[in-house]
Amino acid sequence: MEEKIYTTKKNGMIALLAVIVAYALAIWAIIYGGIQMDQGKGGFGVLLAIGIIVCFVGWIPLCGLKILGPQEALVLTLFGRYIGTLKEAGFYVVNPFCTAVNPAARTKLAQSGDTQPKPAAISLSADGTSVSVEAVGKKISLKAMTLSNGRQKINDCLGNPVEIGIAVIWRVTDTAKAVFNVDNYKEYLSLQCDSALRNVVRIYPYDVAQNVDTTGDGMADEGSLRGSAEIVAARIRDEIQSKVNEAGLEILEARITYLAYAPEIASVMLQRQQASAIVDARKMIVDGAVGMVEMALERLNEKQTVQLDEERKAAMVSNLLVVLCGNHDAQPIVNSGSLY
Repeated sequence: MEEKIYTTKKNGMIALLAVIVAYALAIWAIIYGGIQMDQGKGGFGVLLAIGIIVCFVGWIPLCGLKILGPQEALVLTLFGRYIGTLKEAGFYVVNPFCTAVNPAARTKLAQSGDTQPKPAAISLSADGTSVSVEAVGKKISLKAMTLSNGRQKINDCLGNPVEIGIAVIWRVTDTAKAVFNVDNYKEYLSLQCDSALRNVVRIYPYDVAQNVDTTGDGMADEGSLRGSAEIVAARIRDEIQSKVNEAGLEILEARITYLAYAPEIASVMLQRQQASAIVDARKMIVDGAVGMVEMALERLNEKQTVQLDEERKAAMVSNLLVVLCGNHDAQPIVNSGSLY
């Protein structure tokens, strides 16, 4: 479906003034014709009839008046045939029998900037019964909107369940495709976001893992959901865009808004992370302690402060490592006797 944009129909004010003038003339014709008919002048019956006809049908052109604000569009059909789209802000006049089409007008998504339908309630009284008639706006917003589908539970490439949420910034670029190529472009976008999120998350582990290929080049890499958030978000955006091109939508950006292990394994994974952190910390402490012991022995040998045999060196190294690697402060023992 090819989009047709109307830009030359901004004559709404002229049409409105013409209708007002026509009604003014019709009222004058009815009054003047009626007066003349009362005076026995039968030739003014035609003038009276024209005035009455204009009063009955003169409102029809008002149905063709359309007002558009900035970043709004209106898709028009005439007896089921697509005739064009109004996109620029202005006061338009179109065929009064045209119908605005927007199948997603009533659809509400968890997003900011979503155009809320504005019902115009009309109360009709019939035998004491009140009937409410609602007219829902059919305008399509062209603004950039943010869609948040909420958190989803998805298994990563290692089979660990994770909860992840994304925010997708999108907008309508082709109104004809959005209205006619899919049944409801908002629901279509929401479904494609869920599908793309699952497809991409299943490629990555939550944390960096060994022998995992996330790029598809056949070589293991360090890609992960937690450490490669920008890359993952870009892949999600590209995945969604490839699916919604047919719907006339543009995905401006995708961002990960929430990422965590699922509750059933969160405590276990937390213990695993804590254990890994403890091991890394101990490794750093041991590396530092060994360096300090080596430095101490080298300084003693350089200045020849004391001569130590291998057994005494081993005892000294053991004592220094205990002091440097211990969790608590060491309690010194003063040796007042001979070193040997």
